[in-house]
Amino acid sequence: MKSSTLTENPLLIGEGLPPFDLIQVSHVVPGITTLLEQLTTELETLEDDLAPTWMGLVTPLTRIRERLNWSWRIIGHLMGVKNSPELRAAYEIVQPDLIQFESRLAQSQPIYAAFKAMRRGRQWSQLEPAQQRIVEAALRDAELAGVGLRGASRDRFNEIQQTLAELSTQFANNVLDATKAFSLILTTAAEIEGLPPSLLALAAQNARQHNHPNATATTGPWLITLDHPSFTPFMQHSRRRDLREQIYRAFITRAAGGDWDNTPLIHRILELRQEMTELLGYESYASLSLTSKMAPSVEAIYTLMEELRLASYDTAREELQQLNAFAHQKGAAEAGHLTQWDTAFWAERVREEQYGLSDEQLRPYFPLPQVLEGLFTLAQQIFGITITAADGEAPVWHPDVHYFRVLNQDHAAIAYFYLDPYSRPAEKQGGAWMDECINRAKINGNVRLPVAYLVCNQAPPVNGNPSLMTFAEVETLFHEFGHGLQHMLTQVDYAGAAGINNVEWDATELPSQFMENWCYHRHTLLSVARHYETGEALPEDLYQKILAARTFMTGSATLRQIRFAWTDLELHHRYRSNQTETIFDLSYRIASQASVLQPLREDAFLCSFNHIFAGGYAAGYYSYFWAEVLSADAFAAFEEAGLENQQALIEIGQRFRDTVLALGGSQHPMAVFKTFRGREPSTEALLRHRGLARA
Repeated sequence: MKSSTLTENPLLIGEGLPPFDLIQVSHVVPGITTLLEQLTTELETLEDDLAPTWMGLVTPLTRIRERLNWSWRIIGHLMGVKNSPELRAAYEIVQPDLIQFESRLAQSQPIYAAFKAMRRGRQWSQLEPAQQRIVEAALRDAELAGVGLRGASRDRFNEIQQTLAELSTQFANNVLDATKAFSLILTTAAEIEGLPPSLLALAAQNARQHNHPNATATTGPWLITLDHPSFTPFMQHSRRRDLREQIYRAFITRAAGGDWDNTPLIHRILELRQEMTELLGYESYASLSLTSKMAPSVEAIYTLMEELRLASYDTAREELQQLNAFAHQKGAAEAGHLTQWDTAFWAERVREEQYGLSDEQLRPYFPLPQVLEGLFTLAQQIFGITITAADGEAPVWHPDVHYFRVLNQDHAAIAYFYLDPYSRPAEKQGGAWMDECINRAKINGNVRLPVAYLVCNQAPPVNGNPSLMTFAEVETLFHEFGHGLQHMLTQVDYAGAAGINNVEWDATELPSQFMENWCYHRHTLLSVARHYETGEALPEDLYQKILAARTFMTGSATLRQIRFAWTDLELHHRYRSNQTETIFDLSYRIASQASVLQPLREDAFLCSFNHIFAGGYAAGYYSYFWAEVLSADAFAAFEEAGLENQQALIEIGQRFRDTVLALGGSQHPMAVFKTFRGREPSTEALLRHRGLARA
């Protein structure tokens, strides 16, 4: 295959902002092939002439890793936001060679020996804490990557790594394809009964994009998909119980059969993870996973899960009883025996009547431009940063993507970020995430500024109106922005510990969940929420209703997350492929214990559980709860100072910025938290915020 040169392949530039306007799928295979050839030569040269010092080992090694990451992250990013059959094919061609190179790098005996020499050398005490953490992480990661294996064991380990990477990619592709393949066409007034105008407009727009060019919100036809901006409001508002059942069953069986069946992939992934674990000498994949996490043991995680389950179960049971009573009051035939496709519908009716609140009532107050303005104002008030539009200064992968700069108090740029806000079911993975584009680092005395990707999946603009967000979508945007703040406001000068790098996985959700709390802060929410047509601020009574509804169905929501975390932990700690209990039996057993509504036997949510089978949350989904203990307690520091005391918020905000956001992975997260809070974390604030304190 012909090699690519820098001048003809933008994937070989290796630094700066990705040239998304120049990158073509045809660049992937020759570009990565050439890059791996170059980096293999650099690695061999380094191994032949390395010194166990920072400049002799870490600096050149970082250069190799960052050169690889620059190109590969671009491709991985495009797989998430601009997926296509052609890109998948190219990705699958180069992925094996890339995994092989990463294994070669991670298992390098000369590099591992040099790191060990650094650790025991006389200059160790002269290194900064961030540098020591980077060296210690390198030693740990090498051991987890099989550096201690020899012969057939190493060959088998590397084969497993290769296969797992391929299976994870295939898993995510199957979920995307299965989600994209389902659609429900509605053509009559009876079929759309109860659906809000915003969903009808979106459904008509979906129909126009799928061979119904004359579809309108008033006359149809309307196309409902399994994408969340379509699925969620349909389940909340459709008065056709039979259609709710149809779409719910389709949702929970995505990628569980047919051409996109992920069931065999799950079995193989779990088997290979356990085999890899045993090669490394660990009891379970969960035990192995915890070597790079904050939680001290699997037992400590089970203890937290059980504490939260006990605190939420009775509340969840009462919530279901209330829904049943309400349905009975309204004369519903299903009263007394609500199913999974009824709860969202009746919960929304109770929310409307009990709190006088609905997503559709709130949407007009949350146009994306106004929400961004309020979010950026908050960031300025508590962190002292200014965010301004920088569209046109960076190439983007889709016309809907925006680019922003982040300025410090002296008006100097300190970071940048992309925002890709809207759902695109045909090419974009579901969910929301933050990812690194460029990491902060000091190179030759100059600071390289960090750049982040922020990706959401909210409803796009329809009929000339801006994207009108649900309150949950506002929370999601604040959440991802919190991740972005930790990446962008880091003050660590070493790439290996800057931003989210080298932060224990179960602490990474701290800043993101912390930011969600501000959505309930009166001053913040009233600055975020303005009517898209009139400019009118969110009425005080609606704010009070949002506040009152914060813990509505909180027991059920908490149990749902416990179910996911508990299932993940069981699969990766106790489950073995030779046992009589199948993965779906296990899922059903846990759902029965962590739900107040008997689960459906056909529920195959595991087949679309991207977090643990195609993301980084394997044996780590509990991290959302673990970090929420930290984030709720961190926000409690602001509450204790007084949320209306602007001067106090500025002072505590600066302390939060100087610790949680600035220190990144340069210190252990417990040390960072204690520096900010002055003590170890408590679960009290989490239970209070979730409305479970009485338990």
